Amino acid sequence: MADACCGTDSRATAQTTGASDAPAAVWQVRELQAAAVAGVLLLASLLVSGARLSGVWATSLELAALAVGAATFVPGTLRALLRGRLGVGLLMTIAAVGAVALGEFGEAAALAFLFSIAEGLEGYAVARTQHGLRALLDLVPPTATVLRDGAGTEVAPADLRVGDALLVRPGERVATDGVVVAGRGALDTSVVTGESVPAEVGPGSEVFAGTVNGAGVLEIRVTATAEDNSLARLVHIVHEAQERLGSSQRLAERFARPLVPGVLVLAALVAALGSLFDDPGVWLERALVVLVAAAPCAFALSVPVAVVAAIGAASKAGVLIKGGAAVEALGRVKVVALDKTGTLTRNEPAVIEVTTAPGVDRRQVLAVAAALEARSEHPLASAVLAAVDTTTVTAGSDVEAVPGNGLRGTVHGREARLGKPGFIGPGVLTDEATRLQDAGATVVLVEHDATLLGAIAVRDEVRPEAAEAVAMLKRQGVAVVMLTGDNSRTAAAIAAAAGITDVRAELLPQDKARIVTELKALGPVAMVGDGINDAPALATADAGVAMAAMGSDVAVEAADVALMGEDLRRLSDAVAHTRAARLIFTQNLLMSGAILAALVPLAATGVLGLAAVVATHELAEVLVIGNGIRAGRKRHLPHHAPLRTTHRATATVRVPARVPDGVPGRVPARGPDRAAVHVAAKACTGDCCQRQ
Repeated sequence: MADACCGTDSRATAQTTGASDAPAAVWQVRELQAAAVAGVLLLASLLVSGARLSGVWATSLELAALAVGAATFVPGTLRALLRGRLGVGLLMTIAAVGAVALGEFGEAAALAFLFSIAEGLEGYAVARTQHGLRALLDLVPPTATVLRDGAGTEVAPADLRVGDALLVRPGERVATDGVVVAGRGALDTSVVTGESVPAEVGPGSEVFAGTVNGAGVLEIRVTATAEDNSLARLVHIVHEAQERLGSSQRLAERFARPLVPGVLVLAALVAALGSLFDDPGVWLERALVVLVAAAPCAFALSVPVAVVAAIGAASKAGVLIKGGAAVEALGRVKVVALDKTGTLTRNEPAVIEVTTAPGVDRRQVLAVAAALEARSEHPLASAVLAAVDTTTVTAGSDVEAVPGNGLRGTVHGREARLGKPGFIGPGVLTDEATRLQDAGATVVLVEHDATLLGAIAVRDEVRPEAAEAVAMLKRQGVAVVMLTGDNSRTAAAIAAAAGITDVRAELLPQDKARIVTELKALGPVAMVGDGINDAPALATADAGVAMAAMGSDVAVEAADVALMGEDLRRLSDAVAHTRAARLIFTQNLLMSGAILAALVPLAATGVLGLAAVVATHELAEVLVIGNGIRAGRKRHLPHHAPLRTTHRATATVRVPARVPDGVPGRVPARGPDRAAVHVAAKACTGDCCQRQ
């Protein structure tokens, strides 16, 4: 594996290897097994030599140790050399051959022994890191139950096709992506999104491969095959991300690649110039030591191991970081620009207050509003229908939209209207409507039989964790700015709830990109948005972050970093995680560079011999690998305590009129036609459906 850092294709080969090839334990690594055998043989040679037995036996044992240790890197070195690639293995091979030529069999065996240990540990570190990511694919169950001809049939997930009806029982994993057709349950999505709170699902809910059904039997319509589901795409994207180099990684590779031929030239000069003034044998030996001392593998590995470990750990916590460049960019961020809708808010409007005219009951206001909204797919309609508790609502007839204003139709045989102030006069509710609008809510007035019944305030509520997330960013020394295309009153209300003082409202997409450019004067900027409408700003920022991107190809492609779940606190976690990773590979670069700079002159002047240089060099490589693996710790990616409180209200909607196909009966407010349907409320917080 060491050659991978200096130009061979070992890394590419490793990444195309199956997950099962990754060793389960360190003693199962082939290089380390060979190193153990070589070590035993080398120790035996020392014992034989110390016992003053035949020198032939000692030499034979040393050569055997050399052969076993060299077998771990010499074949790969020769194959790479035939392809015209020079690597660290070539330096070690030349040094070993030279030591044998000088009769230093023990030194050559020690070099092969120590180098094979470093090779094994490096290969194990990278393989285990990549194996942890590939293991995500193992979360797909070995079989899935498909409903065919009314009966359940066990099939392999690879045989699932789009449109199949998948049956998932309590405790079972979802085999592939789909949409719930029937049943309700709570899915554990932590493996994909990193969120510890089970997500309630019902008809119409989107579900993803690898998640676990906690309760209730779900019937799911398959929307993606096993090869193209969200879990497979996640693994594919992260593999690609691990190949994207950051500036530090490019610096290390730019330095390491030409160093190998440079070391060969340096060693030749040491041997040639030293031989002119002193014993050629002494200077030839020193040249061989220089070959080993100047091997740049530890330096070249300083960044890749840390980056691979950091990306792998983040992906398993619901943070998709697309390469070393993204790790560096997010780790340097000093300013975070947050989009409002879908980032600070959940993009799920909910009824926050119902104000009634004198003598009118709250339930009457909601009943008339729900009757008009029963067939509408507008987000405000969903909010109104979700706020209807257990009231039975009769759907209105002859309902039509008045563009830009609202709806009108007939409810219980009398004319009814619903719409914004101006379309319907607010009358005695003028002050209340103004107050609610100042609070950032959208106000709709309800009128029945030319009588004003009340006002309904709907607002896309701020995420319950938003204020904590903003506070976490500020504690990290990050300035927070809110960008939105919404009006100033709504923006100010949402920003105040989230603890943000710098608000830029009524912006077009190009305005957001311009402001991101201006904010760069304060330091590197991360833009957090939905990855679609905010694409110009995401592209302009030093680090673009997509929020709640699971299942959205567009969001993942548009951003450098994607938060797969909906917990905004993961943004602060991602910043802390990437900062720690940057610190680790900076430490690695400095440490390996300092050791390299010290070893070469000490080797060239004869202060250190081959054994000391080999031991120091390989110890440095082990330290770099071990330190890099620390970037894979999830210390900065904890499970957060849930802040959402979820409730669901239901309403039975009766339709005395005819359904769209002309058959008398009932239609649901959403979903497939059924005799009666329960309209499920989307998750919201607090007592938004209880407030008067």
